[in-house]
Amino acid sequence: MPEYKAPLRDMDFVLNEVLKAEQHYQSLPGYEDATPDMVSAIMEEGAKFAEKVLSPLNQIGDQQGCTWADGKVTTPAGFKEAYQQFVEGGWPSLAHEVEYGGQGLPESLGLVINEMVGTANWSWSMYPGLSHGAMNTLDAHGTEEQKQTYLTKLVEGSWTGTMCLTEPHCGTDLGMLRTKAEPQADGSYKISGTKIFISAGEHDMAENIVHIVLARLPDAPAGTKGISLFIVPKHLPESLSESNGVSCGSIEHKMGIHGNATCVMNFDDATGFLIGPPNKGLNCMFTFMNTARLGTALQGLAHAEWGFQNSLVYAKDRLQMRALNGPAEPDKPADPIIVHPEVRKMLLTQKAFAEGGRAMIYYCAQLVDKVKVSDGEEKEYADGLLAFLTPIAKAFLTEVGFESANHGLQIFGGHGYIAEWGMEQNVRDSRISMLYEGTTQIQALDLLGRKVLMTQGEALKRFTKIVHKFCQAEADTQAMAKFVKPLVEINKEWGDITMQIGMKAMQNRDEVGAASVDYLMYSGYAVLGYLWALMAKEAQEKIAAGTNEEDFYRAKIKTAEFYFARILPRTRSLVATMTSGCESLMDLDAEHFVF
Repeated sequence: MPEYKAPLRDMDFVLNEVLKAEQHYQSLPGYEDATPDMVSAIMEEGAKFAEKVLSPLNQIGDQQGCTWADGKVTTPAGFKEAYQQFVEGGWPSLAHEVEYGGQGLPESLGLVINEMVGTANWSWSMYPGLSHGAMNTLDAHGTEEQKQTYLTKLVEGSWTGTMCLTEPHCGTDLGMLRTKAEPQADGSYKISGTKIFISAGEHDMAENIVHIVLARLPDAPAGTKGISLFIVPKHLPESLSESNGVSCGSIEHKMGIHGNATCVMNFDDATGFLIGPPNKGLNCMFTFMNTARLGTALQGLAHAEWGFQNSLVYAKDRLQMRALNGPAEPDKPADPIIVHPEVRKMLLTQKAFAEGGRAMIYYCAQLVDKVKVSDGEEKEYADGLLAFLTPIAKAFLTEVGFESANHGLQIFGGHGYIAEWGMEQNVRDSRISMLYEGTTQIQALDLLGRKVLMTQGEALKRFTKIVHKFCQAEADTQAMAKFVKPLVEINKEWGDITMQIGMKAMQNRDEVGAASVDYLMYSGYAVLGYLWALMAKEAQEKIAAGTNEEDFYRAKIKTAEFYFARILPRTRSLVATMTSGCESLMDLDAEHFVF
């Protein structure tokens, strides 16, 4: 049976050595209690829960799936009991406000726990994971009464939450949604409509489910300007035994994440309560969506890490052929496949994306902390930088996470195609990550169109200035030259290409769409290049200072060298494709697409 082991040493390296978490927490009001000893203890307990409770349920969830009957969903064996342990351990309340029952710890620490939980069992993790977005939405936009009624129960974990956006006829284009909200005399609303693809929309793990629903008021303007946001609980708080007109019409039969119920949800005159101002629901929903997008970025890391761990064990054990330079282990009938360069390349690619992805997400998580508790210019700066990095993290990390999962299957060869090893499940489970919470293509348009070009490049400059200062500081460090020189070049090129695409887009807006995905992937490789350079610098300094963990730090440097030699050069082909113009995509008339 495949296993998961929480990479605590690497997590500690990124969190404490590279990103200086202690100084970060001490600099933010309210987070002073997040001392290294406390953080370490929480991580160790989180690792135990992920490894011992959730990981053994991962294949069970895939094999059994969820079952639907008469509007009710039953989760796989062990899921409900694991959730009860999760709640009893206080995990749902970790990073939420004390006044609503939370422990008041940083969001970034909660995300570290989410990484372990999600990598051990992604399907299970989605049940409490979606609650996190519902909590953030209520915290940001709910009334005090709504917070006391719903937020406290979500923080406690006795209730879970969902996000209800998609309808049968509209996905990303939410301006087309038809779900209605009729005002009632008592200030509530009657919600009617159908939502699809609702993860964790119905299940047997909690006593109530709080749906965060987009709907239209009767006098709402057309399009996205006429969308409002509502709380629609499965059961009204005062009558948990009675239905609130919310029912699960069916669950989807999916490629992966079988342990999580993806539901068709019917709202039939369900009682709902407005969150935020009328017709401003999409603005409020972005609180939920941004939380979900970082959570999905985490899924890319999870599948890369899980694939790498299990691939590495197999590659060291599986005997096939001899090393090209002669037998590596002559006392055995063949050498382990880790001796072969192409197997090494796949393993190192997984390792580079898993460990680099961890650095990217933890970096973003610290920005989340700053946005949440700081104010003034510091808050505005962190918010802008986070807005720029979020679509990159979501789309890039899920794309390379899927690539890493596929490498895992390939390393196992024919055995990877067999269910018992878990590698094909990892591929199937990871594929959804590039679709939900906005496809790669939607994230790319958001990045290039809204975040970069609509700010005249200012969002990009926030990050490239950080890279520029780093490269300046390391310009005379000989050991860093192999990282700094290509980083300087790509940092300058990034701005030049952005200007080039922007000038073309002034004549033809299709230029943005034609370049956007390649631009996003280029941006992802550039961001990861900076983070690998940071990690290499830290490792070099630890070795120079003297350490009994030299092998660990040397592996960091070697992985950084691999990234710069074998992965960062992918940007060369992306430059060619994203600057080639839209003609090759748009000149063929639609009626000439035939088969």
